[in-house]
Amino acid sequence: MENSELLITVRKKAQGWLTDSYDTETRTQVQSLLDKADPTDLIEAFYKDLEFGTGGLRGIMGVGTNRMNRYTVGAATQGFSNYLRKEFSHLEQIKVVIGHDCRNNSRKFAEISADIFSANGIKVYLFDDLRPTPEVSYAIRRLGCQGGIILTASHNPKEYNGYKAYWEDGAQMIAPHDKNTIAEVNKVRSASDIRFKGNSQLIEIIGEDIDKQYIEALTTISLSKEAIMRHHDLKIVYTPIHGTGVRLVPDTLKAFGFTRIIHVAEQDVVSGDFPTVVSPNPEEPAALALAVEKAKETDAELVLATDPDGDRAGAAVKDDKGEWILLNGNQTALLFVYYLITRWKESGRIQGKEYIVKTIVTTELIRTIAERNGVEIYDVYTGFKWIADVMRKNENKKHYIGGGEESYGFLCEDFVRDKDAVSACAVLAEIAAWAKDQGLTVYQLLQKIYLTYGFSKETGISVVKKGKSGAEEIEAMMKNYRDNPLTEIAGSKVAFIYDYARLKGYSCQDKEVLTLDMPTTSNVLQYIMEDKTKISIRPSGTEPKIKFYCEVHSQVKNTAEIPEAEKAALEKIEQIKISLGIY
Repeated sequence: MENSELLITVRKKAQGWLTDSYDTETRTQVQSLLDKADPTDLIEAFYKDLEFGTGGLRGIMGVGTNRMNRYTVGAATQGFSNYLRKEFSHLEQIKVVIGHDCRNNSRKFAEISADIFSANGIKVYLFDDLRPTPEVSYAIRRLGCQGGIILTASHNPKEYNGYKAYWEDGAQMIAPHDKNTIAEVNKVRSASDIRFKGNSQLIEIIGEDIDKQYIEALTTISLSKEAIMRHHDLKIVYTPIHGTGVRLVPDTLKAFGFTRIIHVAEQDVVSGDFPTVVSPNPEEPAALALAVEKAKETDAELVLATDPDGDRAGAAVKDDKGEWILLNGNQTALLFVYYLITRWKESGRIQGKEYIVKTIVTTELIRTIAERNGVEIYDVYTGFKWIADVMRKNENKKHYIGGGEESYGFLCEDFVRDKDAVSACAVLAEIAAWAKDQGLTVYQLLQKIYLTYGFSKETGISVVKKGKSGAEEIEAMMKNYRDNPLTEIAGSKVAFIYDYARLKGYSCQDKEVLTLDMPTTSNVLQYIMEDKTKISIRPSGTEPKIKFYCEVHSQVKNTAEIPEAEKAALEKIEQIKISLGIY
């Protein structure tokens, strides 16, 4: 579409927001965009509708069809309500849970959503204040609800907010419910279609009772109570990065038996402005900087951090030189899987029906650990809803040990169906106590895993492409990689190419075409090298980024060889970047 045609279309859409169906403040802001000489902001706000995708909504807050506001949130809730009423028409009362994080407008959007659900005759359990995402998943199951939502944009910058929708099993929706909900949301074409006037009799405020039940349930997953008793005074620095973990993570650590939790006072302040960080993302070293400083001041042994909605956990530990290092998501996942399988095995719980789940972009060392210990391994797409899907299919048939992804998400329990940083923090602390019982630090335990199962180095690279033009660039990059497949990367021959958008694989050696056994397609391209190097390429589903996941493998005979293996892997990854044209 030419710019002049686009501007005409955009202006027409914007003018539709000047009717009496929209509140005065919204109309004023839209008129201001229309009056601006430079139409850039107007175009960005209206050039498309903020898509209600398979995970819900996520976008910059503001007026417009491409922004998070009371009307886009309202349309999502109205559409979801319509679908719930169709699917559960046989029930006397449909019920949902609503939670929210610390972000600006999250409480407002939660209350608007509660009004809309209740106006549609749906019973609402609304949390009294901010709560972690996994607790919403827990509450859906605990209260026997048919769905739920949480208002959060996870670790996105402060300008963003989001809306995640859940089904009756406490997991984010997959087919057919995701597609059917999207269809219902897309039918809501105007603010006049949204029932904003709530029914207060159908809205029940929940809070402390669910907190207690959730924490009590989490304590049942503890596998090393004696080790915790011996090392209860382990010094743990924890930061919620201004978010939802502020109370529940320390309370859960205490319930597990830990007595020395050290707070980062500046980051205990709940704020959607995230005043101490540029990005509230535990993947970013800067987000943990204050916590690491506090650890140095207090001679702590472990640093834990959670993102704003409390579903992803980051950690820092001391290396053998006493220097603090940040663990990446693959390393924490390795620690979880190794620890859980080891302890299950030691307690005689491995009976042949146990399984682990990981995503296709997560380290293959998890597969090695599972298979060598007689545990089944499932590979799924990025997104915890796919891990939850495996759990749903295996319920009452097989035993879930744990599941995770490289993006700092892990789930140790089966009564929640989304990644859980609250339990992850408690179990990471338990791992530290268990390692200490054996005379090991967490860092040394990780080295032990490398010596036993092989060394791997994983690096994630994100290329940011913002706005409409950025989305087009990302699309062009994916097309180029598909149309011009590489046969050699960084000096290593490609053995297999897997295209999950087509559900086809290709063996470069014998030219065999393979069918990929996955539940649906996904825009992911993956290269497997002859030397076991794995490279995955995918556009982010929640941010304006194209992501590259690089994993390099080698064998090490002793801990002295690990630094050299890491150095060689990093050099290889630099060469991979050149081969992919992202240097």
